[in-house]
Amino acid sequence: MLGPATAGTFEGFGVDVRVTLGGTAAPDPELPLPALITGLLREQAGARSAPVHLLAPDTPAEESRRLGESLAAESVGLLVLADGTNCSDERSPHPPDERASGLDEQIRTALAEVDTAQLQALDPQLCAELGVEGRAALQVLPGVVAASGGTWRGELLYSATPYGVSYHVAIWTRQP
Repeated sequence: MLGPATAGTFEGFGVDVRVTLGGTAAPDPELPLPALITGLLREQAGARSAPVHLLAPDTPAEESRRLGESLAAESVGLLVLADGTNCSDERSPHPPDERASGLDEQIRTALAEVDTAQLQALDPQLCAELGVEGRAALQVLPGVVAASGGTWRGELLYSATPYGVSYHVAIWTRQP
């Protein structure tokens, strides 16, 4: 887990924008992109701090689910950053793979419909082969929903494949 003292910069992405998770530490030039984005959003939202849990791409689904269950016990908002496939077409950074569209559709539908069973069922091997490095992060969500109970509503805000890499953005809201 990265705590509030963590800081980084987007310099490696072409712009020297410094962000923190809440502290004043010197920026780490190697801070992973999900932590940088969290720091940027934390500052825009005016939150005092934002801890970050980074999961390795090969984290087992059940471990991700357990993390989600523990996060549900906290009174916090949750930002899950995960990618789609990176081999959808000839613009992709990797050779096109005909399986990519089906996997992206599974992720897109699961996010739009709060289908935790579909997220839990994501195949780690297939995701690795198709460049979905955020599979473990997506599999935190079923644990959050299960431990929180209640009814959830999903809203898919964005789903596209610019330059052959898929991105999906959704908001999940627990209903009163």
